[in-house]
Amino acid sequence: MSKQQKFWIALGVLLAICVVAWAIRTAPEPPAPQPVEQESSTMSYDDNTLKEEKDGREIWELSSEHMDIDTGTGNVELTKVSGKFYDDEGREVALTADHGSYTGETKDITIDGNVNVQTSDGAALTCDKLLWTEGESKLTADGNAYIKHEDMEARADKIESTNAFHHFKAMGHAHIVKGAK
Repeated sequence: MSKQQKFWIALGVLLAICVVAWAIRTAPEPPAPQPVEQESSTMSYDDNTLKEEKDGREIWELSSEHMDIDTGTGNVELTKVSGKFYDDEGREVALTADHGSYTGETKDITIDGNVNVQTSDGAALTCDKLLWTEGESKLTADGNAYIKHEDMEARADKIESTNAFHHFKAMGHAHIVKGAK
């Protein structure tokens, strides 16, 4: 084999290597997987009840004249709500309101519209909105909150409790009167 033939063979091999390297370096990236979107649809129920249990103990239950459940998110909208929240010591918080919502991801509840609350130990509460924060097991009366229990009454922008309003914290323009009739 002559030098010229070896040169052309080497040049051909080098050219083939360059073409392969170019093809590998310029190959397109595979497309990123697209997130699977959950199809969302709404199921509607009349005269239905939602409940939450933890360690075999009922935490709360909400009944409503009508509810719409988003099957994709688990979020629920409730109309004409009545319900109960239960604390560890056996006290109950019974409530009624015009509207409520439940967030499927966090399990938080918002109750609003003519919120009226009665506790099993005699306290009465009204507010613009009642919030249940599942992660903290906390009830918050928000907006024009008023509570009366035995000889005490309190008004505040917000009243929070983790034990069915047996003990509570009043915040924002708080006014507490002991010895009230």
